[in-house]
Amino acid sequence: MKLQTKIPLSPQEPKIDYNSEVLMLGSCFAENIGEAFEYYKFKNLINPFGILFHPKAIETFLWMASQDEYYVDTDLFFHNERWHCFDAHSSLSSPNKEKLLSDLNTALILTKEKLQSVTHVFITLGTAWVYRLKSLDMIVANCHKIPQKEFEKLLLLSDEIVQCLQNCIHFLKSLNPSVKIVFTVSPVRHSKDGFVENNRSKSHLIAAIHQTIHNNPEVCYFPSYEIMMDELRDYRFYSSDMIHPNKTAMQYIWERFSEVWISDKAKKTMKSVEEIQKGLAHRSFNPQGEQHLSFLKNLEDKKNKLKQEYPFIEF
Repeated sequence: MKLQTKIPLSPQEPKIDYNSEVLMLGSCFAENIGEAFEYYKFKNLINPFGILFHPKAIETFLWMASQDEYYVDTDLFFHNERWHCFDAHSSLSSPNKEKLLSDLNTALILTKEKLQSVTHVFITLGTAWVYRLKSLDMIVANCHKIPQKEFEKLLLLSDEIVQCLQNCIHFLKSLNPSVKIVFTVSPVRHSKDGFVENNRSKSHLIAAIHQTIHNNPEVCYFPSYEIMMDELRDYRFYSSDMIHPNKTAMQYIWERFSEVWISDKAKKTMKSVEEIQKGLAHRSFNPQGEQHLSFLKNLEDKKNKLKQEYPFIEF
């Protein structure tokens, strides 16, 4: 693919290999990159509380996980026949109150365990717009389709975001001083806010991240937003809604990400994993034929060889 503009990327250390552990937090872009880590069988944890769009939500999550805080019955509410928590995405919501409470607290325990061993944390910020629940005077991670009149919409100032990010760094480093922290801004435009408002939001996020990096030189930035806006500035790289990056764009951003963060040794292993993944996706016209049975045996040998080197890999 020939591009007019290509953003220079500085090599980063320590690079990610198959002994690394990766935590992805934040917007749906974090989920997309996380899916690539999952596909290639890296050790990873992706958004234990579901998608978190703004820095306040991520800060709250890391505070709860790192400080041994837990949710109780009064932190939940019932709406539209399901139980919800204002700190978590609706994907965790449940018709069963006890299940939601268990899922939330189990996620916090799992996250704290991971925070103590994880090598890289990638935090993707989606928006600086937040909603404050008037009755409780709290900024929520998700409105869960509560009527809009119950909320006040606010734009976080850059200084407020800087404080959120500083707190996130503190929570992470308090458990794991050597962890590598990387911030990025989601290339997905929040069109429901309005395009002018989306640009205001993204500018606040970018300014805050770079101020945070200035204060913490060991923290890094990956320019996923800039890659989408400047390297892929064409609507052929968008899905049908003209908002979300399509598979071609996500694959390109993953390749650019890999240039900076994935070790050469890991890239070789990734090729082996991809061969197996494609083999598993193959559907034979003659499942009982000799040729297909030989293909399956060869595939199993490849899986066993890979598993000898990396016992945690499961297909």
